[in-house]
Amino acid sequence: MLEDMAERNDLLAVLVDADNVAPSRIEAVLAEIAQHGTASVKRVYGDWTKPNLRSWKDAASEHVIQPIQQFDNTRGKNATDSALIIDAMDLLYTGRFHGFCIVSSDSDFTRLASRIREDGVTVYGFGERKTPESFRNACDQFTYLEVLGEPASPTEGAEEVTRVPSAKLRQDARLVGQLRSAVGTASSDDGWADLGTVGQLMRKQQPDFDARNWGYAKLSDLIKAIGLFQVETKPRGMRLREKPKKSS
Repeated sequence: MLEDMAERNDLLAVLVDADNVAPSRIEAVLAEIAQHGTASVKRVYGDWTKPNLRSWKDAASEHVIQPIQQFDNTRGKNATDSALIIDAMDLLYTGRFHGFCIVSSDSDFTRLASRIREDGVTVYGFGERKTPESFRNACDQFTYLEVLGEPASPTEGAEEVTRVPSAKLRQDARLVGQLRSAVGTASSDDGWADLGTVGQLMRKQQPDFDARNWGYAKLSDLIKAIGLFQVETKPRGMRLREKPKKSS
């Protein structure tokens, strides 16, 4: 029984808006999702009679994603979004899922993400950098497609995420301020803070926070590059604290 509960709590529902996501991105998205749990439901929504969605056929088949047909019955109304939202609510009511992964750059899913979180279920968002802030902030965690690596097809194009140099990182007042705040909140009496806890606090402040947005593979790499914090490796993990200011 306990094993069944563990499996159930690991389950994720993956819902993809085909109108807003290129099929060449889906392999990297699913690899990222695998770090959060088991994608037991995978569906991609679109009007498959449209020529521009034909390239999704092979990607959906390869990754065992169920295509959901939704005709655009009324010009100017996005029936695909409505179908995805209705299915998401039906799945939510089953109580089976630990989290929902909404793959889209469309702000129309802002209220859906908020509603799912109201039930205590985690929402992982995936979309391009153009995704409106409202949708990004409605998720528990939001990951930009551009940081997940090159798309499978070069014809789709890709925005390369270059590594931001240390000097420029230190000039990013918002980043430095949020890190200092998170370290201060997570620190013990000796001033040291657990790196994992700092990362969690940063996500709570900013759902789209990700070291890869600045070209660094891990949070520890980003913090070391900033150069304003001491970082130590301990048996239980990494910890950090702000470097003491130099006396004049």
